Amino acid sequence: MKRVAFYTLGCKVNQYETEAMIEAFETAHYQIVEYEDFADIYIINTCTVTNVGDKKSRQITRRALEINPEAFIAVVGCYSQIAPDKVMEIPGVKLVVGTNERAKIVELVEQAIKKDEKTNAVADIMQVHDFEEMSIKNYKSRTRAFMKIQEGCDQYCTYCIIPYARGHIRSRKPESIINEVELLAKNGFKEVVLTGIHVASYGRDIGEIKLIDIIEMVHAVDGIERIRMSSIEPNILTEDFIDRLSRLDKICRHFHLSLQSGCNETLKRMNRKYTTEEYKEVVNKLRNTFNDVAITTDLIVGFPGETEEEFEKTKEFINEIQFSSMHIFKYSPREGTPAAKYKNQVEPKIKDVRSKIVSEIAALHEQAFKEKFLGKSMKVLYERKVDDNANLFEGLTDNYIKIVTESRDDIKGKILSTKLIKHEEDYVTGILNTERI
Repeated sequence: MKRVAFYTLGCKVNQYETEAMIEAFETAHYQIVEYEDFADIYIINTCTVTNVGDKKSRQITRRALEINPEAFIAVVGCYSQIAPDKVMEIPGVKLVVGTNERAKIVELVEQAIKKDEKTNAVADIMQVHDFEEMSIKNYKSRTRAFMKIQEGCDQYCTYCIIPYARGHIRSRKPESIINEVELLAKNGFKEVVLTGIHVASYGRDIGEIKLIDIIEMVHAVDGIERIRMSSIEPNILTEDFIDRLSRLDKICRHFHLSLQSGCNETLKRMNRKYTTEEYKEVVNKLRNTFNDVAITTDLIVGFPGETEEEFEKTKEFINEIQFSSMHIFKYSPREGTPAAKYKNQVEPKIKDVRSKIVSEIAALHEQAFKEKFLGKSMKVLYERKVDDNANLFEGLTDNYIKIVTESRDDIKGKILSTKLIKHEEDYVTGILNTERI
């Protein structure tokens, strides 16, 4: 039995796609092993959001050769789509696949092995107009399930390479989504996270149905107790959307609202489709609708042309909003995007300083958010055992607070009432209540 190892870089969508590829190889009677183990075939699912992602993709590819110099290496995903020729030049790479046709990965690998020559299977992603089904049937865990419902992006933010790597928006058919959700519930999953490259655009290519309609359909599936969305932009959260969400008791009180900058001038250069005033209005509506809601976000510092004055506006805005958690990125020029050609590129040292300043602000707000809940009891979905040698389990509240709790029983996959005790660096310790939910 041939052995196959996988390595995934990047987002939750990539992780979902890797799981689907793993299942395809298992169905074809291959043995799945860890990436650090000896394997006959190595599959690297790549990311290209930043230059770091490109570099890491190349490093991981070369690592496979160190383990088995005779291995068959296939590189798939966003970096392959953007730079197939560069990937083909990496020593040891025998097959390059882009962001489509990964559902055929087993067939493509076997064909390339049979031909015994380098194969470039990357096609023009802009000519792809149908959602590629990559559903998963055999689930290894029983906690949260990330489910891809949408592909592609037509936003064309000036800093982002993803529309060129993923193509135009494609929505998964509603019946396919619900079939997978029902299977998830049957397999014991309690929470579903709806993911996509630009999940807010779901339905624009297939007619009347929209994201809120899909959420309501998922809500109706028995057995699923939590529904969470991946990153969305504020302009999808209209009054009607929020009102309909508020009627669904399975919706998690957590919204990851993409920001990128707290300055309108910077947002305009980024080609973002909202202002800080509109963003703040949406945040206020969410906080007025959902008690103890968590608002998390992404922020880019050092975007071309970001002056000290613009950076100060961003600082003021994030202090005003007080996010419960933030992902901070230093702007990285991506070849092929408009922003890479902009004048007034910000020096790396200034990016470093601004990133440090914003990270410190974010940490203070995150700590303040978590400390509001100390001494209170909350429902926690426990996802994994932290250490096999300890009785510690890790889970999440519905408003995205990471909890670590001691239990002699195996509580993985259970939603339990937990009293929050102490804030640690990146989690809160808890104690199980006697009442089980």
